[in-house]
Amino acid sequence: MNTIEHPDITRMRRYGDLRNDPEFFGFDYFGDEIFFGEEVVEIDGDLVLQDNLQLYLEEVCGAKFYTS
Repeated sequence: MNTIEHPDITRMRRYGDLRNDPEFFGFDYFGDEIFFGEEVVEIDGDLVLQDNLQLYLEEVCGAKFYTS
């Protein structure tokens, strides 16, 4: 189940501090903001936040994840 989290809480979990806004880097394949210091994967020129990697592999590359 997905839960909605206040943006300040998300920022605090990611960066540990609300006083210093992280520096914007760009957008990933799905349009999510990337900030300097975040873990990003580049696949064939597409930038993908690590948090979105499984989604990218499933939707773009056709990967299937399962437990054997």
